[in-house]
Amino acid sequence: MKSSNIVLLIVMSLIITACSTGRYQQLNDSTPDRLPNKTELKDAIPRAEAYSRGGNKNYRVRGIDYQVLPDAQDFEETGIASWYGNKFHGHLTSNGEIYDMYAMSAAHKNLPLPTYVKVTNLTNNKSIIVRVNDRGPFHQNRIIDLSYSAAYKLDMLKTGTAKVKITAITEASNNTKVKIVAAQKEKVTSVTNSVKNVIQVFATSKLELAQLTADSLAKQYSQTVHYPMKDGIYRIQIGPITNESALKRLLSELKASQYPNAYIRRL
Repeated sequence: MKSSNIVLLIVMSLIITACSTGRYQQLNDSTPDRLPNKTELKDAIPRAEAYSRGGNKNYRVRGIDYQVLPDAQDFEETGIASWYGNKFHGHLTSNGEIYDMYAMSAAHKNLPLPTYVKVTNLTNNKSIIVRVNDRGPFHQNRIIDLSYSAAYKLDMLKTGTAKVKITAITEASNNTKVKIVAAQKEKVTSVTNSVKNVIQVFATSKLELAQLTADSLAKQYSQTVHYPMKDGIYRIQIGPITNESALKRLLSELKASQYPNAYIRRL
């Protein structure tokens, strides 16, 4: 056989292999070999992030045009959620990150990337907070694709899908009334526009967890800790703190302990 024919056969074989496997090694999605651990089941911590360079332009999939929203303010949606796992694990998401099926993340067709959303399973009233960093699901009757950990926490793996409500988490107003926990004493106050800085430690949909964490932080750091609630999400915040040095020192301590995603909010 001529060498040119051998080369042609090799090229054709590679093309056939590529067409049969496509972008992913698996033809169909599958369930992971293990369940999420306790750390992997923690809600995503909402924080202010710039929209990513990738994944935020209007696009077309399978002949259908999709419009990306300019922002997520006041966004709510009710519909069917699904989940995606092994087939996509380790591959790029639409905004250029690596998909981790054990992270609390999700895919949505229209929300800007990234967006933090609260997802409530309307069948059992369980809720989670996820970070939307991907596009999909491209099925007309589904509104969000959840990571494996997110689907597990919502208790929807057996059915594969669930009717859910999505609520975007956006920054609260500076004049929101908040509950203050200072040491062992609680009181209600208003946060005014004169406040310069707070440190947002994390966010949760569970009131009891917010209360316990706020009380613990107040005792540990001798600071005012509050947890304003909006759209069912409690944001645990320390402050106000006007001294920049003290602010940065406290942030470093929090990050070095069990709150690596704590960040400064300038009000």
